[in-house]
Amino acid sequence: FSGLLTQEVLLALLELQDELAGITVWAPGSGRNVTLQDVCYAPLNPAAPGVGDCAVSSVTQYFQNNRSRLALTAWQQDSKPQGTVDWHDHLIYCVNSPLSFKDITALELSCMAEYGGP
Repeated sequence: FSGLLTQEVLLALLELQDELAGITVWAPGSGRNVTLQDVCYAPLNPAAPGVGDCAVSSVTQYFQNNRSRLALTAWQQDSKPQGTVDWHDHLIYCVNSPLSFKDITALELSCMAEYGGP
């Protein structure tokens, strides 16, 4: 990976996404505040979507927008060579297998997005 895609950049992206998801805007036409949940596409919960139900496309969705999952490391014993796996390995796996419910690294994380889709 180059310096462009680092864990710090992904964490900053998560922070920005959280800020954007929390924005409330006054909609004069409807006479009320509007939030992301009011306008997002939520295929698995269209009737009453929460922020996590919105289909937001982002590289951080491979970690379900979860900082703890992004920070995980694990010892990979059954690979050659053996060593520590981290977010790099999970991201590479998910880019190649985006529909996976569990990667083949020792992290065993899902590639599915927070809202439940790919």
